[in-house]
Amino acid sequence: MSSNLNRRSAIKGMLAATAALGIPSGFSALAMPKNETKLQLGMLKGNINHSVARWCFDDLDVETLCIESKKIGITGIDLVGPKDWPILKKYDMVSTMCNGAEINLVDGFNDIQFHEILIKNYTEMIPLVAKAGYKNLICFSGSRRGKTDEEGWNNCVIGLQKLIPLAEKHNVTLVMELLNSKIDHKDYQCDRTHWGVELAKRLGSENFKLLYDIYHMQIDEGDVIRNIRENHQYIAHFHTAGVPGRNEIDETQELNYPAIMKAIAEVGFKGFVGQEFMPKNPNKLASLKQAITICDI
Repeated sequence: MSSNLNRRSAIKGMLAATAALGIPSGFSALAMPKNETKLQLGMLKGNINHSVARWCFDDLDVETLCIESKKIGITGIDLVGPKDWPILKKYDMVSTMCNGAEINLVDGFNDIQFHEILIKNYTEMIPLVAKAGYKNLICFSGSRRGKTDEEGWNNCVIGLQKLIPLAEKHNVTLVMELLNSKIDHKDYQCDRTHWGVELAKRLGSENFKLLYDIYHMQIDEGDVIRNIRENHQYIAHFHTAGVPGRNEIDETQELNYPAIMKAIAEVGFKGFVGQEFMPKNPNKLASLKQAITICDI
């Protein structure tokens, strides 16, 4: 996941437009019969639950993204807030990683000065997520700003412990994203699997887990498959992207995504794998379809 500013800048830099994607004008739900949807879903093996990050396809409106995603077997959209949930429900799509309670990526739970507003935001959002029938709500450690690991862990525990009972009551999981601090999010504290897992252990609740971003963790630590196998019980969600560059997950980059997906399936993971890459291909939906094919092991 990237900052909203970076995301907007990246999207503006894309050459693709809706017309270049081959989407007819006036596209609607009528253009996708229910039997066609079932046919597309039936073509997938069913070992991986597929979703896609909203911001990577921000040049499409949410309704069109739902329609096109369903055609290729995607059943969830990541990183959408309450205002878009009715559209997802219209197309029987899941909000697989809800957002909207966080301040930003740098001001997080590792800094006590932000606890008051974070606790207020999450106290309001957790019941909304549950009422909508969703499960995961994203959160962030924030930047180190000179704090040691121990200080970061302690501060996160202080803040999150005030929310865990509410999350448990509503069966909502607070999910902290692992982000690289080498390239994209310098100084971010939850930048290693170990750091996130240690926080999860200290909180000791099934309602706090991690978003394992494969792209970010390849950059900061590598050893992706072993880390997934050894720590899968602390992971609620995955994100993908090609390394280097955060583009397509095809043969142009270094990660072996079929092998990674196989490892995810083998540990019995039942959550979602979200495509969160920035396509170079002007036909971005073709790249998305290719990514689902690569990950459908």
